Amino acid sequence: MEGFLFSLYFSYVETLELYPHNPPLMSDPTLITVEVVVHAPVAKVWQHWTEPEHIMKWNNASDDWHTPSATNDLREGGTFNCRMEAKDGSMGFDFGGTYTKVVPHKQIEYTIGDGRKVAVSFEEKGEETHVVENFEAETMNSVEMQRGGWQAILNNFKAEVEGE
Repeated sequence: MEGFLFSLYFSYVETLELYPHNPPLMSDPTLITVEVVVHAPVAKVWQHWTEPEHIMKWNNASDDWHTPSATNDLREGGTFNCRMEAKDGSMGFDFGGTYTKVVPHKQIEYTIGDGRKVAVSFEEKGEETHVVENFEAETMNSVEMQRGGWQAILNNFKAEVEGE
């Protein structure tokens, strides 16, 4: 996953440097889906997904990366930012965006800094919660690499929620 984060960092930074105010959007973007079933009620899942002190615990695709800071203004029009860094200090980047839809315990939609759209749904099934994340692919990395990286982060999320 280290390669994924390295590629994500450079593609995100390069896009923002080339197009700081108007990033290019794909006319027909590829949609990637990752999902997980978390063995916890939706209220706990929502709390861990949305509160910065929890986000910092799970928001990494590999053990050699971490999220030392996170902010989250969870409302339509609100913004979020996660500082993602290699633990050895060799690189890092801010991953942020603006919320376009927030339905507590059900759905979050946002646009990230490079213009791509993301939708996350939370479906409670008894004491379990099905989390489905759909995001528009960027064009610099393979769909498989992107899916693998986002799935690794989602798997860390599941482990953090269930381990608490």
